[in-house]
Amino acid sequence: MAFELPDLPYAYDALAPYMSAETLEFHHDKHHQAYVTNGNKLLEGSGHEGKSLEEVVKASFGTNAGLFNNAGQHYNHIHFWKWMKKDGGGAMPGALQARVDSDLGGTAAFREAFIQAGVTQFGSGWCWLALKDGKLEVMKTPNGENPLVHGATPLLGCDVWEHSYYIDYRNARPKYLEAFFDNMVNWDYVAELLEAA
Repeated sequence: MAFELPDLPYAYDALAPYMSAETLEFHHDKHHQAYVTNGNKLLEGSGHEGKSLEEVVKASFGTNAGLFNNAGQHYNHIHFWKWMKKDGGGAMPGALQARVDSDLGGTAAFREAFIQAGVTQFGSGWCWLALKDGKLEVMKTPNGENPLVHGATPLLGCDVWEHSYYIDYRNARPKYLEAFFDNMVNWDYVAELLEAA
């Protein structure tokens, strides 16, 4: 199954001032497109043609680094665009809020843990809210890794590669993470993924 670049679910300027149109143009049109293009080349002859993206990510982890890096980042970014929306952040849907309260000690504790995971991820990578063994957990992963390859289901991820924030925040990764959590997250999509999991 060939990888395809999905359209952004909103206009390039929809997330401003928290994420600029310039960032989205570079991040979606150039970086994500490159993962799709390279991933498709590496998929050919890999023995993973015809598998779903999730299957390719899991099967190539630890066995085919090039394919994994591109497939993993393609998977991460497909969701990343949906994890954000115009006028995001704010209150979570009830079922998600209840799980955050019971598993993570409430919104403030979750926010702090999530931002901290992103700030302390050395170099490129992601911070996550994931479902593992029936409980919500905050995680971080290097490069294109995601919770799928660690036996968990990703529910929310924030890209902390420099290309995700450098145009808007320069080296201030904590400010970017705060803006993401407080003003961009599409909690409805997170709740949808939780329900499906």
